[in-house]
Amino acid sequence: MNSPISAQPAEPPAARGLTPDELDELDALLEDLRTRAEEIPQWEFCDGFLTALVCSRRLIGPNEYLPMLLGDGEVLEVAPDQPLPQLPVFANAEQQARFLELFGRRWQAVQESLDLPVEQRTEDNAFHPEVEDVRAVVASLPEAERAEIEAHDIPSLGQVWALGFMFAVENWPEEWAAPRDKEAAQWLNDALDGIVALTEDDTGKPSVNLYDENGPATISDRRLDDFSDALAAVYDLRQLWQSMGPRVESVRKAPEPGRNDPCTCGSGKKYKKCCGA
Repeated sequence: MNSPISAQPAEPPAARGLTPDELDELDALLEDLRTRAEEIPQWEFCDGFLTALVCSRRLIGPNEYLPMLLGDGEVLEVAPDQPLPQLPVFANAEQQARFLELFGRRWQAVQESLDLPVEQRTEDNAFHPEVEDVRAVVASLPEAERAEIEAHDIPSLGQVWALGFMFAVENWPEEWAAPRDKEAAQWLNDALDGIVALTEDDTGKPSVNLYDENGPATISDRRLDDFSDALAAVYDLRQLWQSMGPRVESVRKAPEPGRNDPCTCGSGKKYKKCCGA
């Protein structure tokens, strides 16, 4: 598995599906949405949410995921061959369409990366979550500005991304229910534990700065290990559900009438003298 340091914004656009300018555009778009709604997440959260959708057992469409991420969570009713209704948080239909376009391209890039055979993975085409070492960024600021920010909670590496991933898992629990196969269920549990570990604070002794090797350390060795484990977990989750396929709803067969009961066809005869003969 690649070093988590390589997951920082150094890979070429082809590996993420979006250019640096388009990522800046997404940040600006989400900031604009916050002028109309308070609970609009950062792109890192959105990327974790998106990655969970890619790994989900069932393909979840925009009529479900868009209101869950940016609306009230209610599924949008869409008639066949009709466009998706506009969520109130978007300024106009064009803004919503642009978000979905960029979201979809990132989705495609993540899916392609996760579906690559191990022998074909390279530094450029392997899966790289959109994460930022916020603590390192804050550490590089002037003292007065840094002190103001440090008065608030600063997320650890990958924490916001992992929270976005688990937000999707928690809101589609039926798609993440443990399989009956014990080995597969353990595989699922171990992989999700790897993601959940990133939702916790990095409380270890800082040893690395991802942006400046001469700057103050902001990430612990344990966090780097947890980050690598989470990357492996994403591959495992995609492979698990791909191998099992969509859930099959069991259909309960209606009980047959007793042989002396009236036949269900309505003939008036006993079942044994009619359809049960």
